[in-house]
Amino acid sequence: MSNEIFAFIGTGNMGGALARAARQAVPGQNILLANRTREKAERLAAELDAVAVENHEAAARGDFLFLGVKPQMMQGMLSGIQDTLSHREKPCVLVTMAAGLSIERIRRLAGVHWPVIRVMPNLPVAVGKGVMLCAADGVDERTLAAFRAAMAGAGLVAFVPEGQIDAGSAVSGCGPAFAAMLIEGLADGGVACGLPRAQAQSLAAQMLLGTAAMLMENGMHPGALKDAVCSPGGSTIQGVRALEDRGFRSAAMEAVIAAYDKTLALGK
Repeated sequence: MSNEIFAFIGTGNMGGALARAARQAVPGQNILLANRTREKAERLAAELDAVAVENHEAAARGDFLFLGVKPQMMQGMLSGIQDTLSHREKPCVLVTMAAGLSIERIRRLAGVHWPVIRVMPNLPVAVGKGVMLCAADGVDERTLAAFRAAMAGAGLVAFVPEGQIDAGSAVSGCGPAFAAMLIEGLADGGVACGLPRAQAQSLAAQMLLGTAAMLMENGMHPGALKDAVCSPGGSTIQGVRALEDRGFRSAAMEAVIAAYDKTLALGK
């Protein structure tokens, strides 16, 4: 790992998760943490042996500047550090995780035409099993390699064209909520059939984890895996029939589309 400084403005759930991922590859003294409530940044700094800085302007000296604030707060935050950014000796890479805000809009709000990496991480990055969708503009290969290395601890780091990042986020970013609902529903079914709650949830969660691992490792089509489990006249095909009767796959599709439409609306 090279000696880049990774600075985080906003140490909430997602900013904190990415800082923890970076700490797996980046020395603590190269991680700067700033938060509107400084005590929150100081707690995370103590956990990571990183550096809590006094304000957003101090964080703006990082080589990678992670903008971990909500979309509706981005304009106010960036206007507060515009002067600091414009007086830097060299540009930094702005890393934005704000849903619906394009790379060009981030540049306009920041008042600088600098390299930008737009990321949409999902919640499981907090346990190193997440997805970080990324779109980059103006970032050279060496810098992209440094970013990938620093974020490898988050899970899958996948670069896509910016025009696809909102669609991808509707699947991977919103998907954990949908997956959690599936696990909850399966666990409820197990409880209805006589299983203890904790055991039913554990079985459902491990099943989903293992199924995902098979699909990732083997490149198997989900339909092929489903067919492999469904024996003729067996129990599974009857469960599949019940799901299809209630529009299971259509409901999943509509959930992704609704999340995508809302993301587009947030950017307007």
